[in-house]
Amino acid sequence: MSAQADRFVHDRLPAADQLPRLVFQRPELHFAQRLNLVEELLDKAPLRGFADRPLLRSSRLTLTYAEARERVDAIVRMLTEDLGLVAGNRVLLRGGNSIGLALAWLAVVKAGLVAVPTMPLLRAGELGDIIDKAQPVVALCEARLLEELDRARLERPVLRTVVTYDAAAAASRPPGDAPAADPVSACTTAADDIALLAFTSGTTGKPKAAVHTHRDVLAACEAWPRHVLRATPDDIVVGSPPLAFTFGLGGLLIFPMWAGASVYFPEAPYTPETMVRAINEVGATICYTAPTFYRQMAPFARQSGVGALRICVSAGEGLPDATRQLWKDASGIEMTDGIGATEMFHIFISSADSQVRPGAIGKVVPGYQARVVDDDGNEVPRGSVGKLAVIGPTGCKYLDDPRQANYVRDGWNHPGDAFTQDEDGYFFFRARADDMIITSGYNVGGPEVEDALLRHPAVAECGVVGKPDEARGMIVKAFCVLKPGHDGDAAMVKALQDHVKATIAPFKYPREIEFVATLPRTETGKLQRFRLRQA
Repeated sequence: MSAQADRFVHDRLPAADQLPRLVFQRPELHFAQRLNLVEELLDKAPLRGFADRPLLRSSRLTLTYAEARERVDAIVRMLTEDLGLVAGNRVLLRGGNSIGLALAWLAVVKAGLVAVPTMPLLRAGELGDIIDKAQPVVALCEARLLEELDRARLERPVLRTVVTYDAAAAASRPPGDAPAADPVSACTTAADDIALLAFTSGTTGKPKAAVHTHRDVLAACEAWPRHVLRATPDDIVVGSPPLAFTFGLGGLLIFPMWAGASVYFPEAPYTPETMVRAINEVGATICYTAPTFYRQMAPFARQSGVGALRICVSAGEGLPDATRQLWKDASGIEMTDGIGATEMFHIFISSADSQVRPGAIGKVVPGYQARVVDDDGNEVPRGSVGKLAVIGPTGCKYLDDPRQANYVRDGWNHPGDAFTQDEDGYFFFRARADDMIITSGYNVGGPEVEDALLRHPAVAECGVVGKPDEARGMIVKAFCVLKPGHDGDAAMVKALQDHVKATIAPFKYPREIEFVATLPRTETGKLQRFRLRQA
């Protein structure tokens, strides 16, 4: 039976016939009916021998698992005793990646509350949409980010209390009382009680709230981290994705805790140069970031080296093979690519470095099943382009959203990606389904053209979309950011077109190329092709 007295989220889950079918075929995916994921990962750390091992690091402080628990318990007391919150209440979290934000997230979930993490760059209007959807009653907000939140809550009395904290000060004293002498027991949540609402990062317009239970998050730990990442307690993790993004939450908090490893949080958001510097200075062994960031880090890695770094995880957007090879040449490390989804919590297709196949994302992660299907859900022949369908121990559960019916069909999750699968089971990303360009009867994947353009020495970044055309239906159009010293003139247009024709099938070349100073991206680094299409 649920321990969450506030049934707001439970009552707004999809109807039974629209829920994903969850599959728990592997023994490690069998969980108890009562389960609190923070109790499993943090409170039980001493039983796994991790009590005195480092967990959270910054330039000012390192907290062991035992010390982190003391601070988490202090925040739990503040939330439940001082503010009177009950299990199931939503708590909005707002802050940059820091020890303070990590402690706050863990405390909210340990208390049986529902974490609603938000991207730090969101403005009042976007925060207002999240408040309207999630109905949080309390917010824990980094002091420097308070202004936009205050504007968002002006006409929203549901958010009755905001507790502010300073990210740097929170490292030594998090929001809440001084650490309690006696440990606080975790709320006895059910495995299918709600742990968080993960709002999508908005590459295709208005965001949706994906619901994840305590079991969902722990099941994700038993899939990709166990079988592909294989982190150890000696690993030190760094990365750029925000904790409000499930790629960042898993990579920079949940998965390190599952392995008994530690995470380093910087004082300020990373730049490509400071990321490489941090990797060397803190002895980082695992890095998470998006392909664009690896591409920008490559010159600094080539110059300074990457120290003890051994695993580089790329996700969040398609990984061009040109970027993979550029990073490997600069660092000596074969990148670990992966595709996941906010709706599925994390990565479900990936391969470790020893199993990498050029151009492929990888194979389906143990615990999941995946196939490439047509519009009717029938599997297409190997090598044919179709749409990805996935099933496993996690699945899409939107909060009160009619778009649930688009994502889940017959129990399978449909992330909206165009793929092919070869005879050996490797999956090759072709495009988001809405990024597939149909020109003169040919199917062209925008990411494939982007990869070809990125192989030209003048191109720093690019985005490729379809542009309506009366004669061809659509034409391939490229938006390119050039490296310094190169001119965006007619000669460069022809040079890039000729380069693409020589690299991939000539019909895929961009008939139009527009040179721009920057490309529109989300806070997580994803290219917003829908904005290019609007342009």
